[in-house]
Amino acid sequence: MPAILKALKALSDPTRLRIVALLVHDELSVNELQEITRLGQSRISTHLGLLADCDLVRARREGKRTFYKLNSQAAGATGEFIQLAIRGALELPEQGGDQINLKRILHRRREQATVFFNQVAGRFDRVYGPGRSWQAFGHLLLRILPPLVVADLGAGEGLLSELLARRCKKVIAVDNSEKIVAFGAAKAKKNGLKNLEFRQGDLQSPPIEAGSVDLVILSQALHHASLPSAAVTAAYQILKPGGQILILDLLKHGFTKAHELYGDRWLGFAESDLHSWLETAGFKRIEISVVAREEQPPHFETMLAGAEK
Repeated sequence: MPAILKALKALSDPTRLRIVALLVHDELSVNELQEITRLGQSRISTHLGLLADCDLVRARREGKRTFYKLNSQAAGATGEFIQLAIRGALELPEQGGDQINLKRILHRRREQATVFFNQVAGRFDRVYGPGRSWQAFGHLLLRILPPLVVADLGAGEGLLSELLARRCKKVIAVDNSEKIVAFGAAKAKKNGLKNLEFRQGDLQSPPIEAGSVDLVILSQALHHASLPSAAVTAAYQILKPGGQILILDLLKHGFTKAHELYGDRWLGFAESDLHSWLETAGFKRIEISVVAREEQPPHFETMLAGAEK
């Protein structure tokens, strides 16, 4: 097939237009493209192969990884096709989310702490060591917490709140269930946790004074909110300047039975959704990454999002 027709055919697919647009500013690996687009690795590799075959992208090996970038030396018709592809990608509905996720991925490259943690976590259970456990690590990390005022929104019975209260200055646990709040308060009293206070309220308007807490935690709570973006904005309002938010929630999934089994309003979220809500609320220094994946079906994945007011 003639080169021009081959290139035109390669760029007739919307997914390949997305890939070209993502490679405009920096080179990316297959895994990074997969995380940005949420497409399968084999599918991404196939598309990259077709683009490389037309000399639209170039590949570079680095250890076990292969990085791809646009052919910056492309001239004539090939160069024109690349520019048309970039313009065409702007019309795709996925463009906004792709660019948000790209920004997150490139930021994470610069912040190597996440990469280091993943490497440590991957080695943790590989070789048995007497007395070595995540439970022990958790207690160690609790000991280094500063005297914070923490709001645990959507706290449920307050398991996390109880742990934090043993080290923090004060923990305010908020839940919309009167029975759960009563149960949590009674348990806190029984355990002598005078700095743990349970309050009944909604995630979107928590009964907490504006600018009064150092840290807001939403742990597997946001997918129960009727309007998640409003909950993120409310969290921003109750934080002190320089305060932080931490969100643990499910990555977007297709397990519809979660509505019935767990009472979930939302089937998780895309990373780009969380990033957009945090940015709109006014948060800075936003970091989002997938930190866990269940081995059993439906293979729920958990995201950790952090940001600063």
